[in-house]
Amino acid sequence: MTQRFSSPYRTTRRSPRGSASRTRPRDPARRVAYDVLYAVQTRDAYANLLLPVLLRERGITGRDAGLATELTYGTLRLQGSYDAVLDACVDRSLRSVDTEVLPLLRMGAHQLLSMDVPPHAAVSSTVDLARRIVGHHRARFVNAVLRKVTARDLTGWLSVLAPDRKTDPVGHLAITHSHPRWVVQAFAEALGDETSSGLKETERLLTAHNERPRVTLLAKPGRATVTDLVDEGAVAARYSPYGAVLPEGDPGMLRLVRQGRAVVQDEASQLVALALSRVPVSGPDQQWLDMCAGPGGKAALMAGLVGERGGRLLAAEVQPARAGLVARAVHRSLGNSARVIVADSTQPPWRDGIFDRVLVDAPCTGLGALRRRPESRWRRTPENLAELVPLQRALLNRALDAVRPGGVVGYVTCSPHLAETRGVVTDVLAGRDDADLLNAARHLPEVPDVAADRFVQFWPHRHGTDAMFLALLRKR
Repeated sequence: MTQRFSSPYRTTRRSPRGSASRTRPRDPARRVAYDVLYAVQTRDAYANLLLPVLLRERGITGRDAGLATELTYGTLRLQGSYDAVLDACVDRSLRSVDTEVLPLLRMGAHQLLSMDVPPHAAVSSTVDLARRIVGHHRARFVNAVLRKVTARDLTGWLSVLAPDRKTDPVGHLAITHSHPRWVVQAFAEALGDETSSGLKETERLLTAHNERPRVTLLAKPGRATVTDLVDEGAVAARYSPYGAVLPEGDPGMLRLVRQGRAVVQDEASQLVALALSRVPVSGPDQQWLDMCAGPGGKAALMAGLVGERGGRLLAAEVQPARAGLVARAVHRSLGNSARVIVADSTQPPWRDGIFDRVLVDAPCTGLGALRRRPESRWRRTPENLAELVPLQRALLNRALDAVRPGGVVGYVTCSPHLAETRGVVTDVLAGRDDADLLNAARHLPEVPDVAADRFVQFWPHRHGTDAMFLALLRKR
């Protein structure tokens, strides 16, 4: 689907790359999009964190803010497809193109191939921006490449560049839907999608990753209700009794968000924490633990839930800065029912066997949140799994040590990759004789098509959420 935007032209003095000028820059939307793309490429910045900051600092609102957002996220989502097109249009390998020039080419390609911007306006506005950022000589190179891009539309380019779907369905989907090949393969395996079927469900998932996600809010238990959010213009979420969807606008403008009574949190993130809270336990139910609490969304929900039962949550986070985010998220939770500490949960400061419920929201590749963080698909590699999986196993083992007999552990990842999900759980259980795997979907009866054997797996194309995984285990 194309997006319709105008091509603004304003006159002002040139400002240095990466900084806001004292006067409003010419074409501010494209400039801020470039600065975000450049930061993502060169210093691993996150677009969802940096873009709102730059928009606010530079006073960019309304139509310009919409254009900047579409340019940033649209370019990141379809970067793989655009790179294939650009590689065919440069005289040398795309890898040899200067790091300052590459975001300009990708932005120009996005306007030409996926937005309803006239070709002459897309080329001229990008070249004009290039002159002010990289100089006249390299701007001529940008002009030459983008004029070659105009030779075909996106469908035409992909029909020429993508591998044949019948002989190489994974490679075909990787190019046409802009995902690394290894990621497409991993999704197909997690879905149980057969190559012989043409990977039809995998294609539905990849399509969902390239669509703009909804903003979902959490009404903190004891501090706000979904009705409160609806009164501010939100719509009740599909599944979560604590969730609401904001159809449009900035969530930071909502009174409840400004007051800390509601936060942005994906619906699947709410539901996995809710499922953990629903598992029956015999005996006391007062001491809960969140082992990897940053940035604090699940901790905020769990603090409210345990507070309603007269208990308390201990939220641990190894990084001090993220622990500060957790503290703000649970601030003034129901009955002051949360305590936040900086701690390495693989070497915990607490005693074994003292918690009734333990959540392990393990560090992972983040492949389940590619709708919201599209740049992650280009950062992660299979080698990351070799680093993360041992950590995930260690955390799950420590969680089972921390929970009391009869208590329950929830293992969660924002990734559907089999190595990070059922692979971790199966390996840990194989080395222990004191825990049983529960049927996790039984505790989310309101969500259809979420069961994956005894696990829970959310999917963007099925549930409209991030691809969150949940396993529930009971200590014998």
